[in-house]
Formats: sequence, C-alpha cells, structure tokens
Amino acid sequence: MCGITGWVDWNADSTKQADTIEKMTETLEQRGPDASGTWLSRHCAFGHRRLSVMDPAGGAQPMIRPAKDSDSHDCVLVYNGELYNAPELRKELESLGYRFRTTCDTEVLLQAYVEWGPDCVDRLNGIFAFAVWHTAEQKLFMARDRLGVKPLFYRREEGRLLFGSEPKAILAHPDVEAAVDAEGLAELFVIGPARTPGHGVWKDMYELKPGHGLLYDRNGMKTYAYWQLESHEHEQDVAGTAEAVRELLADTVERQLVSDVPICTLLSGGLDSSALTALAVDYYKRTGQGQVHTFSVDYVDNDKHFQAHDFQPNADAPWIKRMTDYLSTVHHPKQFDTPELAEALDVAVLAKDLPGMADIDASLYLFCREIKKEATVAISGEAADEIFGGYPWFHREDALRAETFPWSLATGLRADLLSPELRTKLRPQDYLADRYAQAVAEVPQLPGEDEDRRRMRRMSYLNITRFMPTLLDRKDRMSMAVGLEVRVPFCDHRLVQYVFNIPWEIKTAGMREKGILRKSLEDVLPSDVLYRKKSPYPKTHNPNYLAAVRGRLLERLDDPSSPLLPLVDAARIRELAAASDASSHIPWFGQLMSGPQLFAYLLQVDFWLRHYKVKLVL
Repeated sequence: MCGITGWVDWNADSTKQADTIEKMTETLEQRGPDASGTWLSRHCAFGHRRLSVMDPAGGAQPMIRPAKDSDSHDCVLVYNGELYNAPELRKELESLGYRFRTTCDTEVLLQAYVEWGPDCVDRLNGIFAFAVWHTAEQKLFMARDRLGVKPLFYRREEGRLLFGSEPKAILAHPDVEAAVDAEGLAELFVIGPARTPGHGVWKDMYELKPGHGLLYDRNGMKTYAYWQLESHEHEQDVAGTAEAVRELLADTVERQLVSDVPICTLLSGGLDSSALTALAVDYYKRTGQGQVHTFSVDYVDNDKHFQAHDFQPNADAPWIKRMTDYLSTVHHPKQFDTPELAEALDVAVLAKDLPGMADIDASLYLFCREIKKEATVAISGEAADEIFGGYPWFHREDALRAETFPWSLATGLRADLLSPELRTKLRPQDYLADRYAQAVAEVPQLPGEDEDRRRMRRMSYLNITRFMPTLLDRKDRMSMAVGLEVRVPFCDHRLVQYVFNIPWEIKTAGMREKGILRKSLEDVLPSDVLYRKKSPYPKTHNPNYLAAVRGRLLERLDDPSSPLLPLVDAARIRELAAASDASSHIPWFGQLMSGPQLFAYLLQVDFWLRHYKVKLVL
C-alpha cells in the first residue's frame, strides 16, 4: 500500500514546481515509509510514497512505460493498492507480447492500462486507487476500486485538477485553502462520522466514488461508474448458496494471503475474523508456510466494567482463546488504557484529516501501531455484517421502517447540539432526509419483488454503500497512518455482488443472522464459535474514559477562544455532560458510539478546527 498525489495544470509549467510536489508527497510519508518518488512534465506532476509489499526491489513509482504502438510517448502511473489477480493478468499480457521487468503488480496494472486503456479496470480484482498520465493524448485517468477500500480525493479548479490519497496532500498545495462551507459542516454534524459518497467535506474537495473512473483533459473532466451493484434473481437453494459462498470466500482469502512480507490476521473470536483466520491457517498448512500470527485488542480493566447489552452481548477474550487454541496460532494480545485512548483522539484526527469515530478510531490506530512492529500486512473481517445482514438493525422492525439511516436514529439529539444559528442554516432534519432519499433512489430494483424483499434489499444497499465506507475509511486511515496494510476479503466484489442477491430467507438460514455464512463454514469452525451471537469491535467500558473526555470537553467549552463554541449549543452539551446516564445514549451513531464517544467526537471537532486553522465559509 502506498500514498499518491499530483495534479494536471494547463496554465502553468509544472517542471518549475518540484518543491510543491515534494511537499504534497511528504504529507503521505506514513502511508509509504519505505520509498519516495516524484515525476514532472510540463502539465503534469505525480508524487508517490511506497510501502513495499511485493517485489521491494523492483516496484518503484512513479512507473513509466511506453504507450501502445509508440516508443516516444509514455504512460506514467502512481498507484495505491494490491491486485489479487495479477498473476492471471500478467500471463494474459505476456501472451499479447508484453515483457515485464519486475514481479510487482504495479507493472501489471500499468501494462494493462497500456493495452486496454480505461477499460482495464473491468479486469481488475483488488483494492486500488491510481492515476495514469498519457503523454501523447495529454490525458489523466484515475480510478478507484469497486467497494472503495482505497481512498482517492480530488479538487478541480479552472484549468487544473489536484488529487491525493488523503485530503492532507491536496491541502498542502499553496493555492488550496483549508476551508469548509455549510454543506461540509452538515456532513460533520448531521451525517458524520459517516460521509455522503463523493463528498470530501473540505470546500471544493471531492472523493472519487467507489467503482468510478475519472477522465481529465483539455476538454474538461468526466466521472463515470464502471461498476455498481445489480439486482438479479437468485436461483440456488440453501445448500447450493452455502457452497458458492464458501468457494468465493476461500478463493479470495487465498488470493489475499500472497505477500513478500510478514502477514497476520486480526482475531476477535467472532464469526468473521475466526472464519478468515481458519481459512488462512488451512492455506498455510497446505502450502507449508508455518503458523499464522494473530492479533487481538482489549482495554485495561474491561473485564471489570463490561456490561452486556443487545449491541455487545459478550466479551471477546474467552472466544479469542478458544480460537487460538483450536487453530494453534501464534497469538499477540494487545491492551490499552484510558489515558492512551484519550491522548490518541488527536492523532486519529490527523490520520483522517477529519473528526471520526472517536476512541473507536483511536484504539484502532494504537492497535495497528503495535501490529506494525511485528507484521506489515494484516487480514481483517470488515464488510461481513453489511453484506450478510449481521447488524441488529437488519432484524428490528423499527429500524427497517424508520425511513432514515438506521445508524443515525438520534436525529433530534444531533440537531439539539447545534447553535440556533447553525441549526437554522444547516436544517439538519432536511439535510438528512435529502441524503437518505438520494441513497434510496439508487437502489437497483428487481421487478416482481414483494414489499418485504424490497425492504431488505434497500437495507442491504444502504449498508454496503453508506455504512460500510465509514468502516473502510477508518480501517485505511488508522492502519496506513502507521504503514500497515490491511486487506479485507469480505470486500471482494464477486462475493459482495453474489450475496447482495441472496434472498433474505436464505441469508438468515437456520433463523439466525448471517445464517448462510454460518452454514457455509460448518466444516471450518467449531459449532460454539460458528453460532456465537454477534459482538462488534470492542470498545472500552471503563468509566474513567467517560470522565476523561467529559472533563476535557467541559474545559473546551469554558475556553472563550474555542472555535467549537459558535457552532454548538454549549448549554445543551453541559446538560448532557451533567446527566448521570451520559453513557446510556445508545446509539448516538452506529452500534458503538454512545455518550463517551459523543463527547470525544466534539473534542475531535474542536481540535480539528484549531489544528487545521479551518476557515468557515457560511
């Protein structure tokens, strides 16, 4: 994994801006700690930071190859990602006469573009964000993987387009102002910590949507979808469906275990991470690669303060031991304390360039930092709940009929937090309703479905396209902030497309959430783990954390220079902070963000406004 940045500028000589591209590139150093490279021509500049995973000696970027049928004009590539079907693509390209100088997938991608142009994306299986400059055609092409595992942002101005793996790279350009307008604030306070697809929050900054390509030349810019979810009839029975799920999952896990550097799995003892770890152990045994290393996260004194509830029914520790004993992995438990979590809130903002999931982000950052000391690549279970229907809101009638995003039900509380002036300007309820209507309008309909099936298809689509990106964004930023590559097998587009069309009664085979996934793994996991009730990513239950973030937030509200004050209703926040049940506001966002996370999120907003010297354009 890497970091990419650059621009195309028709109005200036880019060869005279070496310092600027160097500065933009260096903002992404943590994403690529192993090497750095830049390339400049009159109208185009590229920068790249490299994390070496495949062919450390041969995969330097920006990478240049002659354009098709030309020895005088080049194609230049900067790329962040992994292609899991690189061997097949390489073989096909070699049959067409291409010769390779390296063993890395970067060269495979570049030669694929030389041969097929923008249509090369249809052949890719992997996670990626890349940019190619075609010298002869004076054209930039950029693309992002189908599910949006790898990030890519851009900013278009008169005669110029800037891009970067993260907003910080674009913000480093001297002509770009760190400004946010009313719509950006609405994303933060109404939608956040999620984001509307394509929205960059920063003024005039956008995210290239998952499954989209972008073309930019002297005639202008065009973005288009090269892939999107489609609705089809599902014709297999329960047994056939379970077999297909198993085959797809096993194939993608094996593809993603290929690496020239140490690899591990993240293990919580839940269904998803246990399944990936078991499949990895099986593959390692068959290929003679030794024991799999596993990592888990917990918090000091969590066992003393844990309280079971519908969203988190039991603790992970006993289940982790069950799986590590069962699979004989080399296990590395990691544990953090309240002061570390509170201190890492600011670091998490710097990693994301925005406020995020508070200590859920901060703990992941700390976790990844520890893993990086012993591994470079990790396998993680993100996306299984979104595609198989594992979250509680898939199974609650009130959430299914809520006519809003089920992870953002506390709309009244969100509105109450804002200052009267900002509330009037943002119109929170209307903004959320518009974004929800936009999402629902995208759902690909299947003629002939009854209302119940339509409702479940809609819920699946919302989770895959609106909630899942939040977790993928979180995983990318917190891991890449320490130079750790995290792969997510459940995001294989073949698996996601197939499962999207499985009828709900088959998805819940055996009358259980994610029933078809469980059935597909009956010979992989022990039955107690296979049918363990879902428990999400662990968070701290220590009351000291609530006290710490509540106390810090009250200090910020007492600071007359705080940039947060004009945006919020400080009196209302103080009321919440004084309430004895401050920790019981469940859920404020998703399953994990309750009272402590609300206070921490506001702390992150305050820090973000200060550190980035955000200019509000209202």
